Amino acid sequence: MRPIIKNGIGIFTPQGFLDGNSSTSFLSIEDLEATTSLNVDMILVSLKRVVFFNRNGLDAFIKLFTKVRQSNHVTVGFCDYDEKKYNAIKTFYKNKLNFSLFKTVEIAYLFSSSFKNKNQNVLLYTEDKSQNTAMAIELHDNGHNPILAQSLEEFKEKSSKKEAYDIVISSTYLGQMGQSVATRVTGNAIIYTISSFLDVEIGNKFNIQYHNNSLNVGFRLFIFDAYKVISMNVHALNFFSKLASAAAEYNATICFVGMTFEKTPEVFKETLEDAGILFYPQMDDILQNKKLLEELGASSAANIKTKRVINKQTVTELPRFIDATVVTIEMMTNSKAVKQSAEVQKINIADKTGKIASSIGYYGDIDGMVILVFPEEIAKKACELLIGEKTDDLEMVLDTLAELVNIVGGKIKTLLSDKNISVDITLPRTYNDVESLLEVIEDRKGVQVDLSFDNDKFLFFLTR
Repeated sequence: MRPIIKNGIGIFTPQGFLDGNSSTSFLSIEDLEATTSLNVDMILVSLKRVVFFNRNGLDAFIKLFTKVRQSNHVTVGFCDYDEKKYNAIKTFYKNKLNFSLFKTVEIAYLFSSSFKNKNQNVLLYTEDKSQNTAMAIELHDNGHNPILAQSLEEFKEKSSKKEAYDIVISSTYLGQMGQSVATRVTGNAIIYTISSFLDVEIGNKFNIQYHNNSLNVGFRLFIFDAYKVISMNVHALNFFSKLASAAAEYNATICFVGMTFEKTPEVFKETLEDAGILFYPQMDDILQNKKLLEELGASSAANIKTKRVINKQTVTELPRFIDATVVTIEMMTNSKAVKQSAEVQKINIADKTGKIASSIGYYGDIDGMVILVFPEEIAKKACELLIGEKTDDLEMVLDTLAELVNIVGGKIKTLLSDKNISVDITLPRTYNDVESLLEVIEDRKGVQVDLSFDNDKFLFFLTR
């Protein structure tokens, strides 16, 4: 099957029925690999001419997706479907939806770096907050203006005003092939989702580099959502025991939630508890208990690891870090940034009153951490776009600030990629006061850049 290539996307359009047999006749790995040689950003299968499909039919495509994704790192998935098909796919794969879904190919174009029609006003909404954030980051990185609806009612109201938006996004999902252990952040706790039978493969599926950089950025509470774990063997036991020992060096806490031991020896639980891992029946036992969260480390950040010195390569790329930060905050606040000073030093926050902060780590060809210190008013103004209204709710501002800093991280990743520097980013960590931040970075030296937005002081700090 020959694809149509447009705006950096290779689109295959099968027709008729998709079952296990017919799918393989429509598309082969040779077709996909030949398409990736054409420098495409995505490979999508359009379902607009498909009358019927079943799980077996889609599985055949997904096996091919996995192979091409592993070797070429392009986005893969499906497009051009109606609500019925979308719901069927979501039902088939549930928590194993590791490919992307674009309601129309026009929506997919917005996520392609080859799409030339930039600066589109895009209204978007999904029930999944992390998906909203991921799409906002991608759209912003590609030069568009994302407008997030905060509820289904708001989305319906705004989408009825068709002249206000160039395109409206719904029933769309950004997936990433190969991410076997899903990760999300709630407050300042990182939650990993694990399932099935845990064996030696957990060491391959778990992104230890990401985890270590999350520690470096200041996260101190890691929760394993283990509701769907059937059992584990001694290899998994050893992996988690070592993970707990490493976490102890940072005064970090690891918890398991929802883990049953019907098919796992009770002695395993005792061994993990001896290593420092805590067990809780329900997620809300932790997340709804602010005092417990504080005790477990979600609001503390003592870091006793050996500090690394900021290096020349990192300083050389400083302009790209500054550009990513300034462009994002200027867009969010509709104000102009003025650079006041830049020094290599320990972080110096002259006035700590009314300040909140966020940090995000990056790792790969280079590694380190970006710290942003906001006056509350700038943070509130910058978050208005993502919240959809003004608010004095500090908890909501901190949650939304994490989304904004995620956008900054995505922009940093893109700008470095333009210089052939490959990095990944951690989830952002937020601080409701700067004293908690100072516990994390302690005596680290870095580059401090003082900025102002409409005369409001703002601090950027780049360190390792």
